[in-house]
Amino acid sequence: MDPLTARHLSHFLAAEQRRGRLPSVAAGIVRDGALAWSDAIGTVDGRADGGRSDTDTQYRMGSITKTFVAVAVLRLRDAGRLDLNDRFEAHVPGSRLGGATIAQLLSHDAGVQAETNGPWWERTPGGDWESLAASQVVQRFRAGRRFHYSNVGFGALGELVARAHGADWFDVIRRDLLEPLGMLRTTTRPSGKAGQGLAVHPFADVLLPEPEHDAGAMAPAGQLWTTIEDLARWAVFAGGDTGDVLAKDTLAEMYEPHVVNDNPGLPWTVAHGLGWQVWNIDGTRYAGHGGSMPGFLAGLRVDTSTGDGVVVMANATSGMGLVAPELLKAFVEREPRPVEPWHAQGDADVLDVVGMWHWGPSVTVAKVVGEHLVLGEPGQGRGSRFAVAGRDEWVGLDGYYTGEPLRLVRRPDGTVSHLDLASFRFTRTPYDPSADIPGGVDEAGWR
Repeated sequence: MDPLTARHLSHFLAAEQRRGRLPSVAAGIVRDGALAWSDAIGTVDGRADGGRSDTDTQYRMGSITKTFVAVAVLRLRDAGRLDLNDRFEAHVPGSRLGGATIAQLLSHDAGVQAETNGPWWERTPGGDWESLAASQVVQRFRAGRRFHYSNVGFGALGELVARAHGADWFDVIRRDLLEPLGMLRTTTRPSGKAGQGLAVHPFADVLLPEPEHDAGAMAPAGQLWTTIEDLARWAVFAGGDTGDVLAKDTLAEMYEPHVVNDNPGLPWTVAHGLGWQVWNIDGTRYAGHGGSMPGFLAGLRVDTSTGDGVVVMANATSGMGLVAPELLKAFVEREPRPVEPWHAQGDADVLDVVGMWHWGPSVTVAKVVGEHLVLGEPGQGRGSRFAVAGRDEWVGLDGYYTGEPLRLVRRPDGTVSHLDLASFRFTRTPYDPSADIPGGVDEAGWR
């Protein structure tokens, strides 16, 4: 990284620490599978003479914990241990949440109540799953109706993970995710150098320590502590470097928007996939999660197309603002990815399929872009990219044609007759009668 870029990012972080009156804040940028920049400003106790924060200081990640639980659930699915359409009741019987599916719990559209029925769970010790279920936590809305963020729902998913493995949910996370990724400073309680959770008075520069405890059955919703260095490894994972922990296709599936976070009067830019928040900002897709617990704030966001990402944590109950996306934006603007030079590397066989095609009277152009066949303009109408599935066969990757088959049909002599796309027929001329158009072509032709 250019020293001027690093200086700019550090200055931005310091300015945000002062603006937000954050006792301390730490951040990191990841690119190409590594921590490209990191810094920390402030002290762990918020006082001028306190211990300085650094990238090995632990903070609570809050709801970023949910992404670890979600990955553990998808690992069970990939192993054939469950189906995402299974009812929760099939794996964890005895609660009033049993009618919701696992997928609905992961994407926060199960309608499950947001918080517990007891005291504010984030500031008071929690009991076990049996006591949480016995407290009559319920579904506020019909499952599948709408987005309704639910901490209780992830408490339930943590119990599902625990029962499937016959072990504590965190023991599963540590064994299957943290240790393989080298995240050895991620724990359920503070260990080693850690920030004190603090509230800053809104009208005076004084501090109030926030409580820290074991949340019990609610721990899977926001219990974990971590460092910038550890969380950066999770951002690398989120950017697509999943190693042996998770199949890349499964991570991509988790990023598919399931339910929109609808705020009346505002454009739709945020949705939820399977345990991950996803953003669509001016056409760029991001994935990650925010986090907060009394005394702590956190954020993780990655560009799903490049893997560039940012992680930020602070020991304050409020005041961090949009530090994470603004840091990532500043980095990308000053350190654009190198442009790979173009080289001719195509196959002349594709000339049979590229060029102008007609679906009825409409005109569509097929071309090869990189490894994909592109029909029309993706994002416009039914334009889509297609991946090779065999000789003269492709499968759709975008929009209306996602998962649908495209086939180049040849005549007995090997010449091209037409394209068949999910039963739609594309011909080289409008309604070419020699292409066996379904329904036939008027014998008198165009007139």
